[in-house]
Amino acid sequence: MTSRIYEIDDLHGLREYLSSFQDILKVRECLFSEFLKYARYGNATEWNMAVRLCECLAIVGWGDKEPLEAIKGSYFNGNPNTFFVNRNTEIRFRDAVWSSRKEGIAIDFGLSSFHESPDAMVVKDMLPSRGIGEIQAEKLKSQRNWIPKNPICITRGIANCYENSKAVIESMEKELRQELNHRMRPELYGNAINRIILDCSFSFYDNYHCKTNYIIADEARKLKQKDFYPALLEMFSEKEIEDNGYYLRNRFSYGPFRGDTGTTRIGIVFEKEFSDFPPHRQKQVLSEYLVHAVRQCAKRLYRKVDYDFELMVEDFSVILQEWCGKGING
Repeated sequence: MTSRIYEIDDLHGLREYLSSFQDILKVRECLFSEFLKYARYGNATEWNMAVRLCECLAIVGWGDKEPLEAIKGSYFNGNPNTFFVNRNTEIRFRDAVWSSRKEGIAIDFGLSSFHESPDAMVVKDMLPSRGIGEIQAEKLKSQRNWIPKNPICITRGIANCYENSKAVIESMEKELRQELNHRMRPELYGNAINRIILDCSFSFYDNYHCKTNYIIADEARKLKQKDFYPALLEMFSEKEIEDNGYYLRNRFSYGPFRGDTGTTRIGIVFEKEFSDFPPHRQKQVLSEYLVHAVRQCAKRLYRKVDYDFELMVEDFSVILQEWCGKGING
């Protein structure tokens, strides 16, 4: 069976092949046993085999094992980074950074690490502290289907913000994100949506070189990017714009939905006045915008995808309300 799954390249074919077996429990056990062989991958071929096994386990289910997703991302220097994550975005097994060579690609052991898993018989993996692994002329793959996980991903477009907002934003990135990862119920919503990325951009002024103070455009005008600066000149002089770092932006910007990745991105912009509010009010305003963005996303997609948006938004709203009710350190 395992040799055949490496030959089938498309997900539809994998589903058909795996559904042809009557004993799914046995199939699952076989796939997981095979996965453990390659969870400590040492080259591109082994990583790609691990990816295929994760795709198969996402189809038949992981059973009583911790579901994992095989991700190919980028390290801060732009080199490929491959790793496995659970539904709470915790990394498991090998987390590898790759180095490109003329002959191909290889693991850079000096930048790679190993993470224990509750399902692994061996909890440690002895990695070389430096050096390059086996070089192969093979393209690294990334998993094309996904495990059930919290669909709401809140990110920050720019790291800076005004001092009075730091505690609230840190709470959003830590406490709120953790609550969403643990309390959303993705198994009940469906599998058409992988990620709704809410990308928040906050005004800031660091008194040195960088200053960005967003001015929110009138929604009725429905301005496009090319119209922002001309419209801003109607409101302020060029000197005022330069001195204050003014940028005219729409409050919300909705990106397309990609069915192949199950992902859509929504930008949310916050003006300087947001940071003038006390922390509890900042939480309330932030929550209102987040829920509004997700509801609008649901309206755009509910006819296109089979997904329980109503239940998802309800869960999201409840978690946000409880987060708002907590103190800034609570």
